[in-house]
Amino acid sequence: MFMNRIKSVCTGCMIVAVAAVLCCGCGKKAEDGLNSYKESMTEFYNKLSYYDASINGIDSDSEDAKTQLLGYLDEMNDTYKTMAALEIPEEFDSISDIAVEAADYMQMANECYHLAYDGSFDEDNEQLAGQYYQRANSRAMVMLQVLHGEVPTGEGVVVTTQEPGQFDTIGDEGEGESGEGESGEGE
Repeated sequence: MFMNRIKSVCTGCMIVAVAAVLCCGCGKKAEDGLNSYKESMTEFYNKLSYYDASINGIDSDSEDAKTQLLGYLDEMNDTYKTMAALEIPEEFDSISDIAVEAADYMQMANECYHLAYDGSFDEDNEQLAGQYYQRANSRAMVMLQVLHGEVPTGEGVVVTTQEPGQFDTIGDEGEGESGEGESGEGE
């Protein structure tokens, strides 16, 4: 039963882990702030991939499985907080609110997971934690889509456009600026 709960946590991590692989290859010559932000976001997605692998590697039959899970969730929560505190370059200021929302939802998920697993099991808090966790991950995915110059998609995503040329993306080496003009917001 506990392993099923771990796997439900891992499902969200897996989506973000795939995003980490996609983010690793992105980059273009740009100002230092943009490059620094790109590197920090790549590190963010790489860490989420690490947490996914670590959570999937937990032996659900071990006595300390819950402790391990909560430890990784605590670390993931700190990673989201660090990401939300990054200075976002002007080119991506449309995701600043989404970054804060993602961190806030991860904080709430972490708190509810602790309420669910510390001491006696609490199914209501576990379900609530799962919902917050999904919201945090969906915002991380929207951010990744924006960073790649894609039009964000997903349930509850609202896209507004700006004038062409007001929005740059992180593309592959040697590519020019995008100027797609999209920005995204989550639910």
